[in-house]
Amino acid sequence: MVSEIDIENIARLADIGLSREEVAGFTREFNAILEYFDVLDQVPGKETVAAELVNVWRDDEPGCCLSQEDVLANAGSTEDGFIKAPRVM
Repeated sequence: MVSEIDIENIARLADIGLSREEVAGFTREFNAILEYFDVLDQVPGKETVAAELVNVWRDDEPGCCLSQEDVLANAGSTEDGFIKAPRVM
C-alpha cells in the first residue's frame, strides 16, 4: 500500500507540486495499480507461457555489404567519402 506521505515524498523528489486533492487521487490510483499487479500474480498458467517463449531473432551472421560508392550513390550530399547531413544546431 502506498500512503499519502509516500506520494508527497515522490512528488518532492520529482519536484512536482501537488495539491491535497491530487495527492489523495494519486494515492488511490497507485494503490489500484498495485492491487491489479496482485491480481496478475494470481493468473494461472503464467509459468507455462514463459516456458513456451522462443527466441524469434535470427543469429547475427556477417554477410556481404554494399561498397562505399554504392552507399554514397544514394546520398543526397557527400563530402570526403561520407554522407553530409544538414546542421542540427
